[in-house]
Amino acid sequence: EVQLVESGGGLVQAGGSLRLSCAASGFTFDDYAIGWFRQAPGKEREGVSCISSSDGSIYYLDSVKGRFTISRDNAKNTVYLQMSSLKPEDTAIYYCAAGSGPDIASLYLVDYWGQGTQVTVSS
Repeated sequence: EVQLVESGGGLVQAGGSLRLSCAASGFTFDDYAIGWFRQAPGKEREGVSCISSSDGSIYYLDSVKGRFTISRDNAKNTVYLQMSSLKPEDTAIYYCAAGSGPDIASLYLVDYWGQGTQVTVSS
């Protein structure tokens, strides 16, 4: 059974930091692109960051560049998202995602989803 289990969400003041973790099981983690999407109320789900399975290249949404850092630990089958200088507009449910292709730049390339973790940034 494939599982992506997120943790680390919560309530934080603007300017604060959070670290999201996603533990994967049930598939060959090393062979999958892995990353994070988010969905705010009334908005479409958008890709925040992902790491390629092939060459380790990294994608960031423009609005999070310089503030968020993604990393993966293949030995632990875990992906992290370190979020700093958080803004109220970062408030959303954050979803861990995995895809068997070289990247998951689009949600249509995602094979597996986590259940999501809420991140709320107060002003």
